[in-house]
Amino acid sequence: MPAATLCTTPSSPAARKNWSSPSLQCTPPSSSVTTGTAAASSSSSSHFLQVDRVAFLIDKCKSVNHLLQIHAALLRHGLNHHPILNFKLQRSYSSFGRLDYSVSLFERTDNPNVFLWTAIIHAHTQCGLSEQARVYYAQMLSQSIQPNAFTFSSVIRGCSLKSCRALHSQVIKFSFETDLYVTTGLLDAYARGGDNMSAKQLFDVMPEKSLVSLTAMLTCYAKHGQIQEARLLFEEMEEKDVVCWNVMIDGYAQHGFPRESLLLFRQMLAAKAKPNEITVLSVLSSCGQLGSLESGRWLHSYIENNNIQISVRVGTALIDMYCKCGSLDDARKVFDKMHDKDVVAWNSMIMGYAIHGFSEEAFRMFDMMCSIGLQPTDITFIAILTACGHSGLVSKGRSIFNSMKNEYEIEPKIEHFGCMVNILSRAGQLHEAYNLVRNMKIDPDPVLWGTLLWACRLHNEVSLGEEIAEFLMSHNLASSGTYVILSNIYAAAGNWDGVAKVRSLMKESGVEKEPGCSVIEVDNKVHEFLAGDLRHPKSKEIYLMLEEMNRWLEANGYTPQTDVVLHDLGERQKQLSLGVHSEKLAMAFGLISTRPGTTIKIVKNLRVCLDCHAVMKLISKITKRKIIMRDRNRFHHFENGSCSCGDFW
Repeated sequence: MPAATLCTTPSSPAARKNWSSPSLQCTPPSSSVTTGTAAASSSSSSHFLQVDRVAFLIDKCKSVNHLLQIHAALLRHGLNHHPILNFKLQRSYSSFGRLDYSVSLFERTDNPNVFLWTAIIHAHTQCGLSEQARVYYAQMLSQSIQPNAFTFSSVIRGCSLKSCRALHSQVIKFSFETDLYVTTGLLDAYARGGDNMSAKQLFDVMPEKSLVSLTAMLTCYAKHGQIQEARLLFEEMEEKDVVCWNVMIDGYAQHGFPRESLLLFRQMLAAKAKPNEITVLSVLSSCGQLGSLESGRWLHSYIENNNIQISVRVGTALIDMYCKCGSLDDARKVFDKMHDKDVVAWNSMIMGYAIHGFSEEAFRMFDMMCSIGLQPTDITFIAILTACGHSGLVSKGRSIFNSMKNEYEIEPKIEHFGCMVNILSRAGQLHEAYNLVRNMKIDPDPVLWGTLLWACRLHNEVSLGEEIAEFLMSHNLASSGTYVILSNIYAAAGNWDGVAKVRSLMKESGVEKEPGCSVIEVDNKVHEFLAGDLRHPKSKEIYLMLEEMNRWLEANGYTPQTDVVLHDLGERQKQLSLGVHSEKLAMAFGLISTRPGTTIKIVKNLRVCLDCHAVMKLISKITKRKIIMRDRNRFHHFENGSCSCGDFW
């Protein structure tokens, strides 16, 4: 068989008759007629040159069709068993998404070496077929072929925690425990599997720590809520790329530290690190958690001015942020400008209308989404059922809940049952809600029981409340909220012995009541208040404004609703307790810190109480200001003495 060489297309018809490939052809006989040692030397040199050029051609392929043409030429010219060319072909087929071609080529290769085994293992890992990759790895070992560092790096990627431990022993057996790439892969696998201890042990003994391994350990800490450890490691890192900043910023955002997330983002900008899409997604989440509208608007402007593409993900995050910060108008503007909106974007907008109490608009959006051919998801129905719950639409809620399975073939999840329990129990249909929970095919979670328990407090159903609370405590499902709500049920009924008993149980169990906290943003700075707070630098002015507010309220016929104070106190003490609730302190600060007519936005971590709700309605009328409050359950838009919730929350 003559050696193969690369050339251009022959120009003469006679030459074109023997043309066999756009890339390869047989060397003309006249050019290869030599004798003795010189011929052998020339042939060997020509062969290596030709293989090198074909390998280069394979690497430069831009389509699988071109690759198939080269492969066909190799078959015609007897180069189909060349290990280097086979390796490159196999790898290139995988890169074009043709794993089937890659496997077929591998299975036709006689005695594949470690590089070919590694290539087929890597190809399967890249396609998410980690189990099959490990099968190939086991087959390779059975043929007495020793893995190299690239083999381990490939097979470890994407493996389960159990497989990681087994592969770790193999790494030690074949003396690769000091290889930086291999140990970094193991560290990443331990981190993904949640084995923080093994990850830390491996990290501590690594002889060298690259930026990748440092980032892997940082991710391990941040992902599993070890925020302090993550921050210490982050500060020790001499080099920080955008991935490191993103991991730390997102760690704060995901584990309830949105304020720290925003502060770190500002440090990132000061360090001249360039944010990307991942960065802005995390920071938008933090703005939404804090209800920090001005920070969110600034970030939106930054995205537009710094050529960060407003993809569907970023657009959806902006919608979610604006909805959580109380600006539905801004959210809708982003939504309307988005192209190729997916169902997630529609869900965010529908949920925004739902939590603000604009149920009719939520239903209208749902109908529009279905009319353009988008299929609702389980999240869509959570949003629609939430809209029903905030408007007391029991019949509509039942109808939508039943349509999930009957019309859309979506099996209701625990969240959907929770929405239905909320709809029924808030409307006073507690026993129907209780029966729904007892007859569910899936086990109810503490959140669902808590919803029902809160409804017992709302409707003074003491006996049912006791029954539910005792069930939760006896099955180790009770949270701090369980004890607090049961205590409130007893207090509302005047059963102070019951209150004392519950508080004693809380003390014995080490359970503490979550303190009420309200935040307000003024001049791009978030201010936090607890009940009776004296920590703020403007405390004197705040309490003077509280006194002024009380005079306004009295002049407008306000009577403190002291029955919401669930402590055995005198009437005067109850009034004093009510007067320093955290949302009232935030309101007073907002009045002294903003221009007349400015909308005031407050975020509270718990449900707003009846008395504070009544006060906010009156203050909105007296000051002619719009007040938007987000509590744990929903948004309240106070304007001219009324609330968007219709006093139903």
